[in-house]
Amino acid sequence: MADVVFTFDDLNIGGVPDKLRSSDKDFESFEGGGKGKQSSFYGGAYWGETGGIESLSSDYGFYQDDSLEAGFTFSKYRPQEQQQQQQPFTDYGLLDGVSVNAASPPIQTCLEEIAKLGQIPTGIQDAAEMKKENQHPFSLASLGLLNNYGSGFKRLNGERRSEGANDITMLTKEEDRKLSTEEIMRVAGEMFIQSSCQTIDSISMLDHPFNLSFSGLSDQEIKDVELAGLLLAAAEKVGYQQYDRASRLLKQCDYMTFKTGNPVQRSVYYFAEALREKIERETGSASSKGLRRKPLFNLDEATMSLNPTTLACHGELPFCQITQFTGIQAIVENVAEAKRIHIIDLAIRNGVQWTVLMQALASRYECPLELLKITAVATNAKHLMEETGKRLSSFAQSLGIPFAFKIIMVSDMLDLKEDLFELDAEEAVAVYSAYAFRSMLATPNRLENIMRVVRVINPCLMVISEIEANHNSPIFVNRFIEVLFFFSAYFDCIATCMKQNYKNREIIESVFFSEGIKNMVAAEGEDRKVRHVNFDVWRAFFVRYGMEEVELSMASLYQADLIRKNFSCGSSCTLDMNGKCLLVGWKETPLHSLSVWKFL
Repeated sequence: MADVVFTFDDLNIGGVPDKLRSSDKDFESFEGGGKGKQSSFYGGAYWGETGGIESLSSDYGFYQDDSLEAGFTFSKYRPQEQQQQQQPFTDYGLLDGVSVNAASPPIQTCLEEIAKLGQIPTGIQDAAEMKKENQHPFSLASLGLLNNYGSGFKRLNGERRSEGANDITMLTKEEDRKLSTEEIMRVAGEMFIQSSCQTIDSISMLDHPFNLSFSGLSDQEIKDVELAGLLLAAAEKVGYQQYDRASRLLKQCDYMTFKTGNPVQRSVYYFAEALREKIERETGSASSKGLRRKPLFNLDEATMSLNPTTLACHGELPFCQITQFTGIQAIVENVAEAKRIHIIDLAIRNGVQWTVLMQALASRYECPLELLKITAVATNAKHLMEETGKRLSSFAQSLGIPFAFKIIMVSDMLDLKEDLFELDAEEAVAVYSAYAFRSMLATPNRLENIMRVVRVINPCLMVISEIEANHNSPIFVNRFIEVLFFFSAYFDCIATCMKQNYKNREIIESVFFSEGIKNMVAAEGEDRKVRHVNFDVWRAFFVRYGMEEVELSMASLYQADLIRKNFSCGSSCTLDMNGKCLLVGWKETPLHSLSVWKFL
């Protein structure tokens, strides 16, 4: 069974009519599994209320390991590079001091890494000494994070990077194209550091940090770099608690930013808003009291319903489909001989991902399925999960798949117990966690309880998708830089992939992105709910619970590459490996991770 090739002809995830964009026609049929079986969908009212998901290419089959084509490559870290990349578990502040002695990477660690690259001198005080002498957070110019972003991803690909101000000119001369949003931020950061290194007192920075040449950049790129530089300078002033100076710089940003401008302008617009909220919170202004009472937008709950914006994200951005198909490929391979399959989903949302698995199982004629059971775990929005269950049940019925859906609703993840799950000794159990753990980074006891329960269940595998970023540092400037570069890549991606979908793009940026940026930049302590850590931290965390990372099959990686190529913007979507983990990114900036685990 392991060698069976599963294929989807004209695969339509959800088989949803396109009421929102084109017509109100009834539920359409689709070409089912590998036999091209024609199937009609029942319960169209459930899926059809909210809009459609574009059909995917029939090339999205499930392939054997020997089916790779020439030219299919992933850039893996070499063993020694991987060892250098992996940071100690506590370095990233995974639990932010709740149950472990967590701290963000010390400044000296950053500087030593920079020294190896020959970027800047290391003649800067130790972090502890600097903190003792000056209670303000560290300067952006001395962190080394900007230097890392100026060279890190090129370095992973084995390319040599020249030094000095001429980098900016070479970047545009080598490739006759516009700079991406992330590259604009990178150029601005590099120029910011170069200008800072020329000052005698890095704390008394000029309000405008640039006195270097912009040769090689277009007029618009120069304006964008200057705008990004103003944002960096404002963030540094906030870090030094120089709020009046920061506010003046933010006013200068206002003259150059537009909510509907280019990706750089839009990115700076939302980050400037976040810095203003940070200032209001820190200074205790009247408006900040209201900010603290304002409930945080619940992205996870928003994505439980099939609204036009979430459908647009799924259909027009490559990341969700790549991680979903690759993860489900791993599940299909591990349950190939099981007649009873039990999926435990820790964050099911709208459940679209399981229509993919159903269609794969419907084409599995060698080992007929007796029952597919999905158990969804949640702490709120039970009515939305019930709607998800109805849609999935209707979809399974249309394919003739025996199906059961159960909801485990607990008031707190601390109350989750293994005896709440209806487990059968004859079933193969797989746990699926898509961005479920990030919401519990600030509450490690809940994470620990989930891992304890999962370990007792002992599934045949656990598939985990998470955001690939370190947005959990307790040091403001560290966190600001990481969040800025991450979202710069995302703003650039949306501008490229959703250029014809202005309405949904604006909703994504003004609601989904804006709320997250504000919370990560402006909030501290318990108020900071949105947190992410990168895969090296998760790897160390899972290993502690006796889990072993499983290598993704070449069929899974081929699946990811096929889906990437199907998108018009796929050439900018990058696939890389961190050990056995797949990293999915945009123009070499990692944004998402997918990994598969088993218990030892």
